[in-house]
Amino acid sequence: MTRERAQALLIDLDGVLRRWDPAPMIAVEVEHGLKPAALLETSMSWDIYRPAMAGEITDAEWMELVASRLPLDIEVARAAVAQWQSYRGEPDPEVLAFVREVRAAGRKVGLATNATDRLRGDLDALGLAAEVDVVISSWEIKTHKPAPEFFEQACELIGFPAKVVLFIDDDERAVRGARASGLAAYRWSGPEHLDYLRKALDLQRG
Repeated sequence: MTRERAQALLIDLDGVLRRWDPAPMIAVEVEHGLKPAALLETSMSWDIYRPAMAGEITDAEWMELVASRLPLDIEVARAAVAQWQSYRGEPDPEVLAFVREVRAAGRKVGLATNATDRLRGDLDALGLAAEVDVVISSWEIKTHKPAPEFFEQACELIGFPAKVVLFIDDDERAVRGARASGLAAYRWSGPEHLDYLRKALDLQRG
């Protein structure tokens, strides 16, 4: 059975549309004598990361928990976390150009991301707020990828049934979750496959 051509795009933020330079985090860790990746590993501890992206605690509360777990005096730890968090990444220019191309072709684009309540401010600061038609934030809808409820709400918000929505993410679990929910899904590994994604969205016709 031939799958229907995708009519809308859902795209992840971190690792796809937004990229991160590791240098600022490394500089903070070196300055404070922290082991490599201590900040990231601490922040991604499931018992504090999950409530932060599920809308149960704020970003500020999450970062306070991170600071409390670092092997530093609490005031020093708070300053280190604040310094680390002052860098908010940057848009990937190739992905942003692709998003613009999709929208120019008349396809809707939704940002579908696990995020905290800081997301909207980040999108404004990065100049991305107006680059998509809808923002689906796990913090706002109170469910996160790869849960089927996330994809159900994402499809409702973008206004298309799952069978004609293409989802792009760099997390294999999210990709599997999307497919299980009936979406076409592609695991992002870099811009080398953008031509394939253009074809999936029928952008090269004519």
